Amino acid sequence: MSWTERAAVLLLSLGEQEAAEVLKHMEPKEVQKLGTTMATLTNVPKPRITEVLSQFVETVENETALGIGSEDYIRRMLVRAIGEDKAGGLIDRILHGGNTKGLENLKWMEPRAVAELIRLEHPQIIAIVLAYLDAEQSAEIVKHLPEIMRVDVLMRIAALDGIPPSALNELNEVMEKQFAGKTSNVKASSVGGVKTAANILNFLDTSIENALIAKVKETDEKLAQQMEELMFVFEDLVEVDDRGIQMILREVSSDSLLLSLKAASEEIKEKIFKNMSKRAAEMLRDDLEAKGPIRLSEAQTAQKEIVSIARRLAESGEIALGAKGEEYV
Repeated sequence: MSWTERAAVLLLSLGEQEAAEVLKHMEPKEVQKLGTTMATLTNVPKPRITEVLSQFVETVENETALGIGSEDYIRRMLVRAIGEDKAGGLIDRILHGGNTKGLENLKWMEPRAVAELIRLEHPQIIAIVLAYLDAEQSAEIVKHLPEIMRVDVLMRIAALDGIPPSALNELNEVMEKQFAGKTSNVKASSVGGVKTAANILNFLDTSIENALIAKVKETDEKLAQQMEELMFVFEDLVEVDDRGIQMILREVSSDSLLLSLKAASEEIKEKIFKNMSKRAAEMLRDDLEAKGPIRLSEAQTAQKEIVSIARRLAESGEIALGAKGEEYV
């Protein structure tokens, strides 16, 4: 079972009320992914449920509550120490680098709805919004933006070097005054940059991704090259160590893996086979031979899905990606 399926089994075992309390503390993308998995789980054997619960108990026994809810603790401590007026700006700088309530609300909206909300705004405002949101959600929003503004917005994201208070003021208007508090004492929030732009490109359909890179090259060839160097693509999995590949494979469905390998090089296929059990590798080889022709777009979509899993594991520190431009110390 993938870790997502294990989490779904755990939540289904907890009961409706307890599961709802857990979901309250999760990100929109995580809630959607878990909800979809929970809806598709059927006929889970009792021994599998016991295994999942036992693993959960074993993990929890090694954890502590230190750090959980620390934001409220820090807020109350600072207010008591220096007063509410002085603490306001300091809390923003320590915990958030600015009040982002309005932007956080966008994470729960459909990408099409967000695109509709921001598409008439200045490209710089759109760039700030997209740089703040998760790369996967931003990629979906880009798909719904007019084609003529995509390159401009992407280049602005790459050029971002923090968000100054003046930009936050503009964002206040865009979010219809959803922000609260003062922005005059807020330091620049470190979002954006070439890496952020490259991450968004990673989640776009290959055809859109290639078209945008080509357009950026027409304007700034050096910037386009920087983006390409920072992008992690499916074939870069060959540089990931064996332990990392094994962790990625735990999260990937059999169907996605099969589709992704239909358009993969022999080198990447061998890398995958090497990190599976002998029996599983033989079955996958047989399935690949038996599988008829598929559309290239299907294979690319499956590859993007696996790349997004790899990036998520890398961002959480569970694996290291050996992509072009990645530095090791």
